[in-house]
Amino acid sequence: MSEGKRMTSSRRHHLKSLMLQIAANWIEQETAEIAAAKEAHLAETCPAPDLSGDQAALMDICKKLYQSLDKIDEDRYDSEAKVAKTDKEIAELKLRVTELGGVKKPALKKVRMSADAMLQALLGGKHKVTMDLRANLKQVKKEVKEEAAEGVGDWRKNIEDKADRKKMFETS
Repeated sequence: MSEGKRMTSSRRHHLKSLMLQIAANWIEQETAEIAAAKEAHLAETCPAPDLSGDQAALMDICKKLYQSLDKIDEDRYDSEAKVAKTDKEIAELKLRVTELGGVKKPALKKVRMSADAMLQALLGGKHKVTMDLRANLKQVKKEVKEEAAEGVGDWRKNIEDKADRKKMFETS
């Protein structure tokens, strides 16, 4: 990547300001389009009432308006009930999905624990268990080596002593 062609800060700020101007223009256009669509929809669905005529005609127009308002309120109530019902169904389905998925168990970590702590965890905190597992291990008696007076000693005897000690561990 060539570092010689970096953009200057003034150029960067100029481009940012241009982008913000374009975005502001788009937002203005969008709000104007929404307002125009709203007015077109209102003109289509709610024509301007004809207010010419006597009092009986105006009363009739008011009755029709009240009837249409009642119908709209019923539709709104029905749609609110439908939305509440579907929201409840969605919540129930989410619960079922979590029940079917099960609970993911975290990865187990290796923990160093003493035998007493393990037994206490298995049996519960009430039971106080202490076991000295080391007492059950075979105790190896240390053999006293006879050292030769010369200091060099017989190497064959030394190897046999080590082999005897190894056999004591293997036979357990």
